[in-house]
Order: sequence, then C-alpha cells, then structure tokens
Amino acid sequence: MSGFTIFVAMGLVLSFARGAEANGVEPEGACAPAVARAVQGHYEAISDWSASFEQRRQAVAFSGGIAPPAEPARRGTVVLAKPGRMRWSYLSPDPSLFVTDGRIVWMWDPVLGEAQRLADAGGMLSQAAVRFLLGAGDLLEAFRVTAEDCAARPVRLDLVPKQDASYERLALDVDPDTGRVAASTVTDLFGNRTTLAFTHVQVNTGPDPAQFHFQPPEGATVIDLAAPTPSSGGAPERP
Repeated sequence: MSGFTIFVAMGLVLSFARGAEANGVEPEGACAPAVARAVQGHYEAISDWSASFEQRRQAVAFSGGIAPPAEPARRGTVVLAKPGRMRWSYLSPDPSLFVTDGRIVWMWDPVLGEAQRLADAGGMLSQAAVRFLLGAGDLLEAFRVTAEDCAARPVRLDLVPKQDASYERLALDVDPDTGRVAASTVTDLFGNRTTLAFTHVQVNTGPDPAQFHFQPPEGATVIDLAAPTPSSGGAPERP
C-alpha cells in the first residue's frame, strides 16, 4: 500500500530512556552528547505530540546509472501518544492512513478501498524514526552520535546504529535549546533517503483515544494479517 513505506521499510529509528550516559559517543562535534540528551529529555517529558509533516524520498542510482528524480512530496498530519499509539494521515497527493492503538495496526488505502490489519504494533514501533518521538529506548547507547556543526541552528545530529539494522544511518535536525526535532532523514542500506519535516507542532493536548482505533468502512476489502495460523489456535484479537 502506498504511503506506508516510511513505517515498514525505514527500519524507522531511535531509542531513549532515563539517565543515558555518553559512553561510546564519538568525539566529533563536542555538543553531540548534550544535544542527544536534550532530544531524549524532551520526548520523555511529554505524553502526546502532534504535527503537520512533509515526507520526501530520494532514490539512488544502481550500477552507475542516473539517479531517478525525487518522488513528489507527501503531506499530512500525525498524532502520537504514549504508550505506542500513532495516527499518520496522508492527505496529498494520495490519501492513506496508518493507525495503531499500540497493539493492532491498521493501514487503510481509500483509493483501493483496502484495509490491512496487523498484530505486530511492537515490531513497527521498533522502527527507529518513530520511537524517538515516543520517548522510548536509549539514544546514546543505541547509536554512535556525532554533530556536523555545533554552531548551526538547528544542529544536525548524525546517528549510526551500533547493532545491525535495516537502515544505514539517521540524521536529526534539532533545536539544541529545547531538544525538539524539526526534521529526520533516514538513509537505508542502499543509500535511499527519506526525510520527514515537521511543522505546527503541539504537545500534551490530550488527543481523543478514539483517533487510535479504526473501523473499516462497509464494503472495504479487509486483509487480516493478524489472524492466527492454524497451529496457533484461538480466535484473532479484536481491535
């Protein structure tokens, strides 16, 4: 389904927790540990987060060929709330929806009239670029963190995962005073880059919990990938 590549393919990245230390942080950019801690502290301290976003993807050329042109920007809105609840609404150029209550994931394509239901919300949330917005994990322990220019505003942090991952690196454009992330760029193992830029950010607004549930419209095609296999027994969970 178009519009959901950023969640499933990015290997989307980050992890924060309380009391992270700077062990293992590379020396380039003396501000890198402090800015990383500011990011972690900011997203740990809030309970929910919403914004408008613009997503851009640039693919690389293979075998010496010419790189394809950048894909058209995709725009929409996002609402996230702890623990693990998300609603990404793509509005243009093609509408689509990704929503989870932290347990069940729904992906809805209104153009095709097709909804996919998955049970592995935890697996999707492990994708890095989503996790840091939910204040989960430990940023400095999970990544080698450097800063390109500590005098810049915003400061760009470059994060390379210390363990094998489905992406090569993550870049964050950060306000060092607040720890707020204005944009994130994930580079996958092939060199393709996907960038999310956030505007109109609001925090701690207490979103309606109903936003994180989805009921397929009447007549929709539902692909239930959360149903148990014959060997597992039992009835599938209901969202």
